[in-house]
Amino acid sequence: MDKFKQIEAFVEVVDKGSLAKAALAQQVTPVMLGRRIDALEKRLGVKLMHRTTRHLTLTEQGMLFLDQCRQLLSELDRAETLVSEGRHKATGHLIVSAPAAFGRKHVAPHAPGFLASNPEVRMSFNLTDRVVDLVREGYDLSIRIGGAIDPNFVAVKLAGNKRVVCATPEYLSRRGTPRTLDDLEHHQCLAFNLQGGQQRGWYFQEKGKPVTVRVNGSLDCNDGELLHRWACEGLGLAWRSTWEIQSELASGRLVTVLDEYALDHYDIMAVYPQQRHLPAKVRFFIDMLKSVYAGPGYWTRAA
Repeated sequence: MDKFKQIEAFVEVVDKGSLAKAALAQQVTPVMLGRRIDALEKRLGVKLMHRTTRHLTLTEQGMLFLDQCRQLLSELDRAETLVSEGRHKATGHLIVSAPAAFGRKHVAPHAPGFLASNPEVRMSFNLTDRVVDLVREGYDLSIRIGGAIDPNFVAVKLAGNKRVVCATPEYLSRRGTPRTLDDLEHHQCLAFNLQGGQQRGWYFQEKGKPVTVRVNGSLDCNDGELLHRWACEGLGLAWRSTWEIQSELASGRLVTVLDEYALDHYDIMAVYPQQRHLPAKVRFFIDMLKSVYAGPGYWTRAA
């Protein structure tokens, strides 16, 4: 028999003063309630109360146990209230990871507005281009752009995005426009590097299949904003996300090439560990970002 039901029955009978009244409140029969108390006494090995048809008297052990039971039920009610509020009211510490450049421009700037609407939340950000381990490192949420997602995590699309090759018209006029992926070999490619100087390949799709192309150039770095700047200065081809270069594309400062090979659905996503009840602080922040990103002209205006 459920220990909690036994304790609840004991307290209810004492509070109501009789089995009949307690049974009515619990919506069970007096016999059922009596069995729960009998089982409780048998499990504890003590007599908690003396019962007659008209009177109910607690033993000394029963009075001591009653105080502990009231405290236990009060703490349980409080715990349930806190959990329930957590599903509908944003509270607590929200820890967010995001890519460095994207986080600086499009995640962290929205934190003050979110906190103004949710004053019982505090936020911490880790802006890094490293893919963090959400569970082991204690993150509530990670903002990611493209890439495969672990099946143990949930990914929510925040905004559409593509990964494209771009350059200034001046660079293309000087060096020519690449028409095929093989043409990249003859261009100055501004690549993102890893530790040890190994350059990461650029990813494309060709005839419906993923393709990786190793690129070369006299400039590489581990900072996306610097690659973006170099591309705008006409120093070479860059492989950038459309979220980053929208304003330059709109103004004509940058143009895209090899569009037929571009990766579609390289979306901006919010990723969090699978859980039965998503805390309100996570759900509300995701909803806010989706709403902000969907605003007319946001990406051109905020780029």
